[in-house]
Amino acid sequence: MTTPLSTQPIPPAERLIFALDVQTAEEAKALVTQLGDAVRFYKIGLELFMAGGYFELLDWLAAQGKKIFVDLKFFDVPETVKRAVAALKGRPVEFCTVHGNQGIMEAAVAAESGVKVLAVTVLTSLDRGDLADLGFACDTAELVLSRAKRALAAGCAGVISSGLEAARLREHLGGKLLIISPGIRPVDNTSSDDQKRIVTPRAAFEAGADYIVVGRPIRNAADPRAAALAIQAEIASVFA
Repeated sequence: MTTPLSTQPIPPAERLIFALDVQTAEEAKALVTQLGDAVRFYKIGLELFMAGGYFELLDWLAAQGKKIFVDLKFFDVPETVKRAVAALKGRPVEFCTVHGNQGIMEAAVAAESGVKVLAVTVLTSLDRGDLADLGFACDTAELVLSRAKRALAAGCAGVISSGLEAARLREHLGGKLLIISPGIRPVDNTSSDDQKRIVTPRAAFEAGADYIVVGRPIRNAADPRAAALAIQAEIASVFA
């Protein structure tokens, strides 16, 4: 078995982050209740932010003993981003995301909110052709590494990166940054969606990811709790 490269002292059961991408807070609470102890860490993004009751949901999740990842990908002028991140101070939040240049990342860190800032490298819904359309005339892996180095220099705690690039980040940056990998699909997953750069849970961790983010393979499963427990079992076997 390949030895996992993550050296962070994270309980295995907390390495799975479930993307709580549903339309209402009520639906979110019902799903969290259904999942029970199968999921300890939740990512809350734009869909629920626009639904209303976002911060009340954060407080409710914290009251259930869950860890929380605010995934709003703050992207604006640096001072606006700084104020937005500062507004999370005192909230029960572990991580937040920023998506922008050096000034934006530095501003987010300077907010001193107590929340770990994660920099988005390249969205897992983008492939080489998409990057070319956006004007990035470079290899995807090179762009991810470049952005990760900038995130480290800005003082970010970690990066959002596909498991496809995790091993290269570990090779060049060691354990200096947390790596949170979305675009995770179990081996038996047959769904077709907008994720293009995907890996299995085991492959992501063996490449050096610290956490994985899983959404649709759990949410859309016939039995979401059983799907989450299956992924947790795979994680436990990797870190056994």
